[in-house]
Amino acid sequence: MSASWTTMPSPVGDLLLQTDGEHLTSISFSPFHTPAWQGHLASPVLEAAKRQLEEYFAGQRREFDVALEAGGTPFQQRVWAALRAIPYGQTASYGEIARGLGLPAVASRAVGVANGANPIPIMVPCHRVIGSNGSLTGYAGGLERKHRLLNLEIPGLY
Repeated sequence: MSASWTTMPSPVGDLLLQTDGEHLTSISFSPFHTPAWQGHLASPVLEAAKRQLEEYFAGQRREFDVALEAGGTPFQQRVWAALRAIPYGQTASYGEIARGLGLPAVASRAVGVANGANPIPIMVPCHRVIGSNGSLTGYAGGLERKHRLLNLEIPGLY
């Protein structure tokens, strides 16, 4: 299998999905630049990812089982694993994630930086991370998208 990409519409704008042929490697929000290399729309990984995202947006899926490969540093990998452990319809603060990783609460900034570098949003649910006071905080896809994703999972939360 070779690397490929496709795009899809969603309630949070068009998404660009990329694969290395075996794993989903990124989800990008519009506006994005499509890769210069030719995409293969028939990729089984991309088709599964599209189907699962469509089910998620339709309220029919709460967990994803597409094979993911995000790269990143060992610390980023630990944070992204912690993000995947946040259940659908729940949130966690940056400090809670830091403490869950055995780090002091002051490491919440480092958790935030790793959270912001997540290349596979939605499936690695960085939108479920909120401020310690319950407020919406930064989101690489923009706070409006974060708001929409959280309201999809927890109607009326924000």
